[in-house]
Amino acid sequence: MTQDVPLSVAQESGNEAGFAARVRSALAWRWGTQVLAQLITWTSTFGVIRILDPADYGLFAMTQAILTALAFMNGYSFATSLIQADDISDRRVGQVFGMLIVAGVMLAVGQLLLAPYAAAYYGQPKVEDMLQVQAVIFLSTPFIALPSALLARRIEFRSQGLVNLLCAITGASVALGMAWFGYGVWALVFAPIAMAAVRAIGLTISARLLVWPVFDFRGAWDIISFGGALTLCQLLWIVQSQSDIFIAGRVFSAYDVGIYSTALFLALIISGKFIPPINEVTFPALAELHKGGKPLAPFFIRMLRTVALVTAPLYIGLSVTADAVVPTIAGEKWSDMIPILAGLALAMPFFALQIVCSPATNAIGKPRIYVATSAAGAILFPTVFLFGIAGGPMGLVHAWWVASPLLLAITLALTLPAISVRSTGLLKELLPAAIGCAIMAGSVLLVKPLVAELAAPVQLLVLVPIGGLTYGASLWLFWRSVVRETWAMLRNKDDAPTDPAFTA
Repeated sequence: MTQDVPLSVAQESGNEAGFAARVRSALAWRWGTQVLAQLITWTSTFGVIRILDPADYGLFAMTQAILTALAFMNGYSFATSLIQADDISDRRVGQVFGMLIVAGVMLAVGQLLLAPYAAAYYGQPKVEDMLQVQAVIFLSTPFIALPSALLARRIEFRSQGLVNLLCAITGASVALGMAWFGYGVWALVFAPIAMAAVRAIGLTISARLLVWPVFDFRGAWDIISFGGALTLCQLLWIVQSQSDIFIAGRVFSAYDVGIYSTALFLALIISGKFIPPINEVTFPALAELHKGGKPLAPFFIRMLRTVALVTAPLYIGLSVTADAVVPTIAGEKWSDMIPILAGLALAMPFFALQIVCSPATNAIGKPRIYVATSAAGAILFPTVFLFGIAGGPMGLVHAWWVASPLLLAITLALTLPAISVRSTGLLKELLPAAIGCAIMAGSVLLVKPLVAELAAPVQLLVLVPIGGLTYGASLWLFWRSVVRETWAMLRNKDDAPTDPAFTA
Protein backbone atom coordinates (compact mmCIF):
# COMPACT_ATOMS: atom_id res chain seq x y z
CA MET A 1 0.00 0.00 0.00
CA THR A 2 1.38 3.36 -0.98
CA GLN A 3 1.09 6.35 1.28
CA ASP A 4 -1.42 8.97 0.23
CA VAL A 5 0.05 12.24 -0.91
CA PRO A 6 -2.08 15.38 -0.51
CA LEU A 7 -2.78 17.58 -3.48
CA SER A 8 -0.59 20.28 -1.99
CA VAL A 9 2.46 18.28 -3.07
CA ALA A 10 1.87 19.76 -6.52
CA GLN A 11 2.40 23.20 -5.01
CA GLU A 12 5.70 22.66 -3.18
CA SER A 13 7.76 24.91 -5.43
CA GLY A 14 7.24 28.25 -7.08
CA ASN A 15 6.96 26.60 -10.49
CA GLU A 16 4.32 24.18 -9.22
CA ALA A 17 2.41 27.02 -7.59
CA GLY A 18 2.46 28.74 -10.98
CA PHE A 19 1.17 25.55 -12.60
CA ALA A 20 -1.70 25.41 -10.11
CA ALA A 21 -2.57 29.02 -10.88
CA ARG A 22 -2.58 28.26 -14.61
CA VAL A 23 -4.91 25.31 -14.12
CA ARG A 24 -7.22 27.37 -11.94
CA SER A 25 -7.31 30.16 -14.51
CA ALA A 26 -7.86 27.69 -17.34
CA LEU A 27 -10.75 26.02 -15.52
CA ALA A 28 -12.28 29.39 -14.69
CA TRP A 29 -12.13 30.62 -18.26
CA ARG A 30 -13.05 27.35 -19.99
CA TRP A 31 -15.86 26.34 -17.66
CA GLY A 32 -17.05 29.86 -16.92
CA THR A 33 -17.34 30.86 -20.57
CA GLN A 34 -18.94 27.49 -21.28
CA VAL A 35 -21.66 28.32 -18.76
CA LEU A 36 -22.29 31.68 -20.40
CA ALA A 37 -22.22 30.14 -23.87
CA GLN A 38 -24.70 27.48 -22.79
CA LEU A 39 -27.04 30.05 -21.29
CA ILE A 40 -27.06 31.78 -24.67
CA THR A 41 -27.53 28.48 -26.48
CA TRP A 42 -30.32 27.37 -24.13
CA THR A 43 -32.20 30.61 -24.63
CA SER A 44 -32.01 30.13 -28.37
CA THR A 45 -32.79 26.41 -28.21
CA PHE A 46 -35.86 26.84 -26.04
CA GLY A 47 -37.10 29.55 -28.40
CA VAL A 48 -36.50 27.39 -31.48
CA ILE A 49 -38.17 24.37 -29.83
CA ARG A 50 -41.32 26.41 -29.38
CA ILE A 51 -41.31 27.37 -33.08
CA LEU A 52 -40.33 24.10 -34.78
CA ASP A 53 -42.11 20.76 -34.69
CA PRO A 54 -40.84 17.51 -33.14
CA ALA A 55 -40.57 16.02 -36.65
CA ASP A 56 -38.00 18.72 -37.56
CA TYR A 57 -35.83 17.60 -34.66
CA GLY A 58 -36.32 14.00 -35.71
CA LEU A 59 -34.98 14.69 -39.21
CA PHE A 60 -32.05 16.65 -37.79
CA ALA A 61 -31.21 13.83 -35.37
CA MET A 62 -31.11 11.37 -38.28
CA THR A 63 -28.56 13.49 -40.12
CA GLN A 64 -26.51 13.98 -36.96
CA ALA A 65 -26.18 10.23 -36.53
CA ILE A 66 -24.58 10.03 -40.00
CA LEU A 67 -22.43 13.14 -39.63
CA THR A 68 -21.17 12.05 -36.22
CA ALA A 69 -20.50 8.54 -37.50
CA LEU A 70 -18.14 9.96 -40.10
CA ALA A 71 -16.57 12.48 -37.75
CA PHE A 72 -14.46 9.86 -35.96
CA MET A 73 -12.09 10.06 -38.92
CA ASN A 74 -11.77 13.87 -38.79
CA GLY A 75 -8.24 13.74 -37.33
CA TYR A 76 -8.98 15.47 -34.02
CA SER A 77 -7.02 12.75 -32.22
CA PHE A 78 -3.88 13.50 -34.22
CA ALA A 79 -4.09 17.08 -32.98
CA THR A 80 -4.65 15.81 -29.43
CA SER A 81 -1.34 13.91 -29.65
CA LEU A 82 0.45 17.28 -29.62
CA ILE A 83 -0.85 17.92 -26.08
CA GLN A 84 0.69 14.77 -24.66
CA ALA A 85 3.99 14.92 -26.62
CA ASP A 86 7.13 16.00 -24.75
CA ASP A 87 8.42 18.24 -27.56
CA ILE A 88 6.97 19.47 -30.83
CA SER A 89 8.44 21.27 -33.84
CA ASP A 90 7.04 23.28 -36.73
CA ARG A 91 7.36 20.21 -38.92
CA ARG A 92 5.39 18.08 -36.47
CA VAL A 93 2.66 20.70 -36.27
CA GLY A 94 2.66 20.97 -40.06
CA GLN A 95 2.30 17.20 -40.40
CA VAL A 96 -0.72 17.21 -38.11
CA PHE A 97 -2.15 20.12 -40.11
CA GLY A 98 -1.69 18.10 -43.30
CA MET A 99 -3.38 15.04 -41.78
CA LEU A 100 -6.33 17.16 -40.71
CA ILE A 101 -6.75 18.72 -44.17
CA VAL A 102 -6.64 15.34 -45.93
CA ALA A 103 -9.16 13.89 -43.48
CA GLY A 104 -11.50 16.89 -43.76
CA VAL A 105 -11.63 16.88 -47.56
CA MET A 106 -12.15 13.10 -47.71
CA LEU A 107 -14.97 13.23 -45.18
CA ALA A 108 -16.75 16.09 -46.95
CA VAL A 109 -16.66 14.18 -50.24
CA GLY A 110 -17.66 10.97 -48.49
CA GLN A 111 -20.74 12.55 -46.93
CA LEU A 112 -21.82 14.00 -50.27
CA LEU A 113 -21.69 10.51 -51.79
CA LEU A 114 -23.34 8.82 -48.80
CA ALA A 115 -26.26 11.27 -48.50
CA PRO A 116 -28.70 9.56 -50.93
CA TYR A 117 -28.13 6.14 -49.36
CA ALA A 118 -28.75 7.55 -45.87
CA ALA A 119 -31.99 9.14 -47.06
CA ALA A 120 -33.11 5.79 -48.50
CA TYR A 121 -32.23 3.98 -45.23
CA TYR A 122 -34.37 6.35 -43.16
CA GLY A 123 -37.10 6.65 -45.78
CA GLN A 124 -36.80 10.47 -45.55
CA PRO A 125 -35.83 12.16 -48.88
CA LYS A 126 -35.10 15.50 -47.17
CA VAL A 127 -32.21 13.89 -45.30
CA GLU A 128 -30.18 13.80 -48.54
CA ASP A 129 -30.25 17.57 -49.04
CA MET A 130 -29.51 18.22 -45.38
CA LEU A 131 -26.48 15.93 -45.33
CA GLN A 132 -25.04 17.42 -48.50
CA VAL A 133 -25.18 20.92 -47.04
CA GLN A 134 -23.75 19.76 -43.69
CA ALA A 135 -20.70 18.25 -45.42
CA VAL A 136 -19.06 21.68 -45.45
CA ILE A 137 -18.53 21.43 -41.69
CA PHE A 138 -15.68 18.95 -42.24
CA LEU A 139 -13.71 21.54 -44.19
CA SER A 140 -13.47 23.71 -41.06
CA THR A 141 -12.07 20.92 -38.86
CA PRO A 142 -8.33 21.53 -39.50
CA PHE A 143 -8.71 25.16 -38.48
CA ILE A 144 -10.48 24.17 -35.24
CA ALA A 145 -8.70 21.02 -34.08
CA LEU A 146 -5.08 22.17 -34.52
CA PRO A 147 -5.32 25.59 -32.81
CA SER A 148 -7.43 24.04 -30.03
CA ALA A 149 -4.68 21.50 -29.33
CA LEU A 150 -1.91 24.10 -29.40
CA LEU A 151 -3.79 26.33 -26.97
CA ALA A 152 -4.60 23.38 -24.70
CA ARG A 153 -0.94 22.33 -24.65
CA ARG A 154 -0.13 25.74 -23.22
CA ILE A 155 -3.11 25.40 -20.83
CA GLU A 156 -4.39 28.60 -22.39
CA PHE A 157 -8.17 28.62 -22.43
CA ARG A 158 -9.04 32.30 -22.14
CA SER A 159 -9.09 32.90 -25.89
CA GLN A 160 -10.90 29.60 -26.48
CA GLY A 161 -13.57 30.64 -24.03
CA LEU A 162 -14.07 33.98 -25.74
CA VAL A 163 -14.32 32.29 -29.14
CA ASN A 164 -16.90 29.88 -27.73
CA LEU A 165 -18.97 32.82 -26.53
CA LEU A 166 -18.85 34.38 -29.99
CA CYS A 167 -19.84 31.05 -31.54
CA ALA A 168 -22.78 30.71 -29.16
CA ILE A 169 -24.03 34.18 -30.07
CA THR A 170 -23.64 33.41 -33.79
CA GLY A 171 -25.40 30.05 -33.60
CA ALA A 172 -28.22 31.41 -31.47
CA SER A 173 -28.80 34.31 -33.86
CA VAL A 174 -28.84 32.09 -36.95
CA ALA A 175 -31.08 29.43 -35.41
CA LEU A 176 -33.62 31.84 -33.95
CA GLY A 177 -33.66 34.07 -37.03
CA MET A 178 -34.17 31.25 -39.52
CA ALA A 179 -36.77 29.52 -37.36
CA TRP A 180 -38.68 32.78 -36.88
CA PHE A 181 -38.75 33.46 -40.63
CA GLY A 182 -40.12 30.00 -41.42
CA TYR A 183 -37.09 28.05 -42.63
CA GLY A 184 -38.05 25.07 -40.47
CA VAL A 185 -35.44 22.34 -40.07
CA TRP A 186 -32.87 24.40 -42.03
CA ALA A 187 -32.49 26.58 -38.96
CA LEU A 188 -30.99 23.54 -37.23
CA VAL A 189 -28.73 22.81 -40.23
CA PHE A 190 -27.20 26.24 -40.79
CA ALA A 191 -26.64 27.24 -37.15
CA PRO A 192 -23.82 24.66 -36.62
CA ILE A 193 -22.26 25.62 -39.96
CA ALA A 194 -22.12 29.27 -38.94
CA MET A 195 -20.66 28.31 -35.57
CA ALA A 196 -17.97 26.14 -37.18
CA ALA A 197 -16.90 29.01 -39.45
CA VAL A 198 -16.65 31.47 -36.56
CA ARG A 199 -14.80 28.96 -34.37
CA ALA A 200 -12.29 28.15 -37.11
CA ILE A 201 -11.46 31.80 -37.73
CA GLY A 202 -11.38 32.74 -34.05
CA LEU A 203 -9.18 29.86 -32.90
CA THR A 204 -6.75 30.20 -35.79
CA ILE A 205 -6.20 33.85 -34.90
CA SER A 206 -5.97 33.09 -31.15
CA ALA A 207 -3.35 30.36 -31.60
CA ARG A 208 -1.35 32.50 -34.03
CA LEU A 209 -1.25 29.52 -36.37
CA LEU A 210 1.31 30.39 -39.03
CA VAL A 211 2.56 26.88 -39.90
CA TRP A 212 2.07 25.57 -43.45
CA PRO A 213 0.61 22.06 -43.81
CA VAL A 214 3.11 19.27 -44.42
CA PHE A 215 1.88 16.30 -46.46
CA ASP A 216 5.07 14.27 -46.03
CA PHE A 217 4.16 12.08 -43.06
CA ARG A 218 7.49 10.28 -42.67
CA GLY A 219 8.69 10.27 -39.06
CA ALA A 220 5.19 10.86 -37.70
CA TRP A 221 4.54 7.32 -36.45
CA ASP A 222 4.18 8.37 -32.82
CA ILE A 223 1.52 10.91 -33.79
CA ILE A 224 -0.29 8.29 -35.84
CA SER A 225 -0.09 5.60 -33.15
CA PHE A 226 -1.27 7.79 -30.26
CA GLY A 227 -3.85 9.55 -32.43
CA GLY A 228 -4.91 6.24 -33.90
CA ALA A 229 -5.74 4.85 -30.46
CA LEU A 230 -7.86 7.89 -29.67
CA THR A 231 -9.45 7.73 -33.13
CA LEU A 232 -10.47 4.16 -32.42
CA CYS A 233 -11.98 5.40 -29.15
CA GLN A 234 -13.88 8.03 -31.10
CA LEU A 235 -15.29 5.36 -33.39
CA LEU A 236 -16.34 3.25 -30.44
CA TRP A 237 -17.84 6.31 -28.73
CA ILE A 238 -19.84 7.11 -31.87
CA VAL A 239 -21.18 3.56 -31.99
CA GLN A 240 -22.22 3.94 -28.36
CA SER A 241 -23.69 7.44 -28.59
CA GLN A 242 -25.41 7.30 -31.98
CA SER A 243 -26.69 3.73 -32.04
CA ASP A 244 -30.01 4.68 -30.44
CA ILE A 245 -30.89 7.20 -33.16
CA PHE A 246 -29.50 4.96 -35.93
CA ILE A 247 -31.64 2.05 -34.73
CA ALA A 248 -34.73 4.10 -33.89
CA GLY A 249 -34.59 6.21 -37.07
CA ARG A 250 -35.52 3.21 -39.21
CA VAL A 251 -38.30 2.02 -36.87
CA PHE A 252 -39.80 5.10 -35.20
CA SER A 253 -41.69 7.92 -36.87
CA ALA A 254 -39.92 11.27 -37.27
CA TYR A 255 -42.15 12.55 -34.44
CA ASP A 256 -41.04 9.81 -32.00
CA VAL A 257 -37.39 10.27 -32.96
CA GLY A 258 -37.79 14.00 -32.37
CA ILE A 259 -39.39 13.51 -28.95
CA TYR A 260 -36.68 11.08 -27.82
CA SER A 261 -33.71 12.95 -29.33
CA THR A 262 -34.82 16.28 -27.86
CA ALA A 263 -35.31 14.71 -24.43
CA LEU A 264 -31.83 13.20 -24.71
CA PHE A 265 -30.40 16.56 -25.75
CA LEU A 266 -31.90 18.20 -22.66
CA ALA A 267 -30.68 15.38 -20.43
CA LEU A 268 -27.16 15.63 -21.84
CA ILE A 269 -26.89 19.39 -21.36
CA ILE A 270 -24.91 18.99 -18.14
CA SER A 271 -22.80 15.91 -18.83
CA GLY A 272 -22.43 16.63 -22.53
CA LYS A 273 -21.80 20.36 -22.35
CA PHE A 274 -20.17 21.19 -19.01
CA ILE A 275 -18.01 18.12 -18.29
CA PRO A 276 -16.07 17.94 -21.61
CA PRO A 277 -14.61 21.43 -20.99
CA ILE A 278 -13.43 20.19 -17.59
CA ASN A 279 -11.81 17.21 -19.34
CA GLU A 280 -10.12 19.56 -21.82
CA VAL A 281 -8.36 21.25 -18.92
CA THR A 282 -7.70 18.20 -16.73
CA PHE A 283 -6.07 16.16 -19.50
CA PRO A 284 -3.13 18.54 -20.12
CA ALA A 285 -2.99 19.35 -16.38
CA LEU A 286 -2.81 15.68 -15.37
CA ALA A 287 -0.31 15.00 -18.16
CA GLU A 288 1.94 17.74 -16.80
CA LEU A 289 1.63 16.37 -13.26
CA HIS A 290 2.52 12.89 -14.50
CA LYS A 291 5.56 14.16 -16.39
CA GLY A 292 6.69 15.82 -13.16
CA GLY A 293 6.37 12.56 -11.20
CA LYS A 294 3.42 13.80 -9.12
CA PRO A 295 0.54 11.56 -7.97
CA LEU A 296 -2.72 11.83 -9.88
CA ALA A 297 -4.91 10.03 -7.34
CA PRO A 298 -5.76 12.94 -4.99
CA PHE A 299 -6.73 15.24 -7.86
CA PHE A 300 -8.75 12.48 -9.58
CA ILE A 301 -10.65 11.59 -6.41
CA ARG A 302 -11.64 15.15 -5.71
CA MET A 303 -12.61 15.70 -9.32
CA LEU A 304 -14.99 12.72 -9.30
CA ARG A 305 -16.47 13.77 -5.97
CA THR A 306 -16.99 17.32 -7.21
CA VAL A 307 -18.66 16.10 -10.40
CA ALA A 308 -21.02 13.91 -8.35
CA LEU A 309 -21.86 16.68 -5.89
CA VAL A 310 -22.71 19.09 -8.71
CA THR A 311 -24.31 16.94 -11.42
CA ALA A 312 -26.28 14.39 -9.38
CA PRO A 313 -28.67 16.87 -7.70
CA LEU A 314 -29.23 18.66 -11.00
CA TYR A 315 -30.22 15.44 -12.71
CA ILE A 316 -32.35 14.06 -9.89
CA GLY A 317 -34.03 17.43 -9.60
CA LEU A 318 -34.71 17.41 -13.34
CA SER A 319 -36.26 13.96 -13.07
CA VAL A 320 -38.72 14.83 -10.29
CA THR A 321 -39.73 18.15 -11.89
CA ALA A 322 -39.84 17.09 -15.57
CA ASP A 323 -43.63 17.54 -15.69
CA ALA A 324 -43.11 21.23 -14.95
CA VAL A 325 -39.84 21.70 -16.87
CA VAL A 326 -41.11 20.51 -20.27
CA PRO A 327 -44.19 22.80 -20.49
CA THR A 328 -42.11 25.71 -19.24
CA ILE A 329 -39.29 25.48 -21.77
CA ALA A 330 -40.94 23.74 -24.74
CA GLY A 331 -44.70 24.17 -24.54
CA GLU A 332 -47.61 21.77 -24.33
CA LYS A 333 -46.99 20.25 -27.79
CA TRP A 334 -43.93 18.51 -26.28
CA SER A 335 -45.84 16.92 -23.37
CA ASP A 336 -45.08 13.40 -24.64
CA MET A 337 -41.45 14.12 -23.77
CA ILE A 338 -42.09 14.35 -20.00
CA PRO A 339 -41.69 10.67 -19.00
CA ILE A 340 -38.76 10.24 -21.40
CA LEU A 341 -36.85 13.19 -19.96
CA ALA A 342 -37.63 12.14 -16.38
CA GLY A 343 -36.34 8.64 -17.06
CA LEU A 344 -33.19 9.67 -18.92
CA ALA A 345 -32.22 12.08 -16.14
CA LEU A 346 -31.97 9.15 -13.69
CA ALA A 347 -29.25 7.51 -15.80
CA MET A 348 -27.17 10.64 -16.35
CA PRO A 349 -25.28 10.85 -12.99
CA PHE A 350 -23.64 7.51 -13.81
CA PHE A 351 -22.88 8.74 -17.32
CA ALA A 352 -21.34 11.97 -16.02
CA LEU A 353 -18.94 10.12 -13.71
CA GLN A 354 -17.90 7.77 -16.50
CA ILE A 355 -17.00 10.64 -18.82
CA VAL A 356 -14.44 12.18 -16.46
CA CYS A 357 -12.33 9.04 -16.08
CA SER A 358 -10.54 8.97 -19.43
CA PRO A 359 -8.25 12.02 -18.98
CA ALA A 360 -6.46 10.31 -16.08
CA THR A 361 -5.45 7.15 -17.97
CA ASN A 362 -4.66 9.07 -21.18
CA ALA A 363 -2.47 11.46 -19.17
CA ILE A 364 -0.31 8.59 -17.87
CA GLY A 365 0.16 7.22 -21.38
CA LYS A 366 -2.29 4.29 -21.09
CA PRO A 367 -4.84 4.94 -23.86
CA ARG A 368 -5.53 1.19 -23.99
CA ILE A 369 -7.72 1.59 -20.93
CA TYR A 370 -9.73 4.25 -22.74
CA VAL A 371 -9.96 1.92 -25.75
CA ALA A 372 -11.19 -0.92 -23.53
CA THR A 373 -13.89 1.16 -21.83
CA SER A 374 -14.94 2.63 -25.16
CA ALA A 375 -15.22 -0.86 -26.62
CA ALA A 376 -17.35 -1.91 -23.66
CA GLY A 377 -19.70 1.01 -24.30
CA ALA A 378 -19.82 0.30 -28.04
CA ILE A 379 -20.97 -3.25 -27.31
CA LEU A 380 -23.18 -2.58 -24.32
CA PHE A 381 -25.30 0.36 -25.52
CA PRO A 382 -26.30 -0.93 -28.99
CA THR A 383 -27.14 -4.30 -27.47
CA VAL A 384 -29.54 -2.90 -24.89
CA PHE A 385 -30.99 -0.48 -27.47
CA LEU A 386 -31.77 -3.39 -29.79
CA PHE A 387 -33.72 -5.03 -26.97
CA GLY A 388 -35.31 -1.78 -25.83
CA ILE A 389 -36.52 -0.64 -29.24
CA ALA A 390 -39.58 -2.85 -28.95
CA GLY A 391 -40.81 -0.67 -26.09
CA GLY A 392 -40.75 2.54 -28.14
CA PRO A 393 -39.05 5.66 -26.80
CA MET A 394 -39.51 4.52 -23.19
CA GLY A 395 -37.83 1.24 -24.12
CA LEU A 396 -34.72 3.21 -25.03
CA VAL A 397 -34.93 4.96 -21.65
CA HIS A 398 -34.99 1.61 -19.87
CA ALA A 399 -31.95 0.60 -21.91
CA TRP A 400 -30.12 3.64 -20.51
CA TRP A 401 -30.97 2.49 -16.98
CA VAL A 402 -29.13 -0.78 -17.64
CA ALA A 403 -26.19 0.38 -19.73
CA SER A 404 -25.11 3.56 -17.94
CA PRO A 405 -24.42 2.09 -14.47
CA LEU A 406 -22.79 -1.00 -16.00
CA LEU A 407 -20.40 1.06 -18.13
CA LEU A 408 -19.41 3.17 -15.11
CA ALA A 409 -18.65 0.01 -13.14
CA ILE A 410 -16.48 -1.35 -15.96
CA THR A 411 -14.66 1.98 -16.37
CA LEU A 412 -13.87 2.30 -12.66
CA ALA A 413 -12.70 -1.32 -12.49
CA LEU A 414 -10.08 -0.58 -15.17
CA THR A 415 -9.20 3.01 -14.21
CA LEU A 416 -8.81 2.95 -10.42
CA PRO A 417 -5.96 0.38 -10.23
CA ALA A 418 -4.01 2.30 -12.90
CA ILE A 419 -3.88 5.43 -10.74
CA SER A 420 -3.70 3.66 -7.35
CA VAL A 421 -7.18 4.42 -6.05
CA ARG A 422 -9.24 2.01 -3.95
CA SER A 423 -12.90 1.60 -4.91
CA THR A 424 -14.13 1.47 -1.32
CA GLY A 425 -12.61 4.84 -0.55
CA LEU A 426 -14.06 6.38 -3.69
CA LEU A 427 -17.54 5.03 -2.99
CA LYS A 428 -17.33 6.48 0.51
CA GLU A 429 -16.66 9.92 -0.96
CA LEU A 430 -19.58 9.61 -3.40
CA LEU A 431 -22.03 8.69 -0.63
CA PRO A 432 -22.85 12.28 0.44
CA ALA A 433 -24.06 13.13 -3.06
CA ALA A 434 -26.26 10.02 -3.18
CA ILE A 435 -27.86 10.55 0.22
CA GLY A 436 -28.20 14.30 -0.31
CA CYS A 437 -30.04 13.67 -3.60
CA ALA A 438 -32.39 11.19 -1.92
CA ILE A 439 -33.27 13.75 0.77
CA MET A 440 -33.74 16.44 -1.86
CA ALA A 441 -35.98 14.27 -4.05
CA GLY A 442 -38.11 13.31 -1.04
CA SER A 443 -38.67 16.94 -0.07
CA VAL A 444 -39.66 17.93 -3.62
CA LEU A 445 -42.07 15.00 -3.98
CA LEU A 446 -43.72 15.92 -0.67
CA VAL A 447 -44.34 19.50 -1.80
CA LYS A 448 -45.39 18.73 -5.40
CA PRO A 449 -49.04 17.87 -4.61
CA LEU A 450 -49.43 21.22 -2.85
CA VAL A 451 -48.46 23.19 -5.99
CA ALA A 452 -49.93 20.86 -8.64
CA GLU A 453 -52.67 23.32 -9.61
CA LEU A 454 -50.25 26.18 -10.26
CA ALA A 455 -48.83 27.05 -13.66
CA ALA A 456 -45.69 25.07 -14.60
CA PRO A 457 -43.27 28.03 -14.31
CA VAL A 458 -44.67 28.88 -10.88
CA GLN A 459 -44.24 25.28 -9.78
CA LEU A 460 -40.56 25.48 -10.70
CA LEU A 461 -40.19 28.73 -8.79
CA VAL A 462 -41.37 26.88 -5.70
CA LEU A 463 -39.84 23.42 -6.17
CA VAL A 464 -36.34 24.36 -7.37
CA PRO A 465 -35.44 26.49 -4.31
CA ILE A 466 -36.88 23.85 -1.97
CA GLY A 467 -34.82 21.14 -3.61
CA GLY A 468 -31.66 23.22 -3.70
CA LEU A 469 -31.94 24.36 -0.08
CA THR A 470 -32.71 20.84 1.14
CA TYR A 471 -29.72 19.38 -0.70
CA GLY A 472 -27.36 22.10 0.50
CA ALA A 473 -28.62 21.88 4.08
CA SER A 474 -28.21 18.09 4.20
CA LEU A 475 -24.60 18.33 3.01
CA TRP A 476 -23.80 21.14 5.42
CA LEU A 477 -25.36 19.35 8.40
CA PHE A 478 -23.90 15.88 7.84
CA TRP A 479 -20.83 16.35 5.62
CA ARG A 480 -19.55 19.82 6.36
CA SER A 481 -15.94 18.82 5.75
CA VAL A 482 -16.83 17.52 2.29
CA VAL A 483 -18.43 20.85 1.42
CA ARG A 484 -15.35 22.71 2.63
CA GLU A 485 -12.93 20.46 0.76
CA THR A 486 -14.97 20.70 -2.45
CA TRP A 487 -15.05 24.47 -2.19
CA ALA A 488 -11.33 24.45 -1.49
CA MET A 489 -10.70 22.42 -4.64
CA LEU A 490 -12.81 24.77 -6.73
CA ARG A 491 -10.67 27.60 -5.35
CA ASN A 492 -7.55 25.44 -5.88
CA LYS A 493 -6.55 25.38 -2.21
CA ASP A 494 -5.74 22.32 -0.14
CA ASP A 495 -7.36 22.95 3.22
CA ALA A 496 -7.71 19.35 4.23
CA PRO A 497 -5.85 16.10 3.52
CA THR A 498 -7.23 13.29 1.43
CA ASP A 499 -8.32 10.11 3.18
CA PRO A 500 -5.51 7.50 3.05
CA ALA A 501 -8.11 4.87 2.25
CA PHE A 502 -8.18 6.19 -1.31
CA THR A 503 -4.74 4.95 -2.34
CA ALA A 504 -3.35 1.49 -2.49
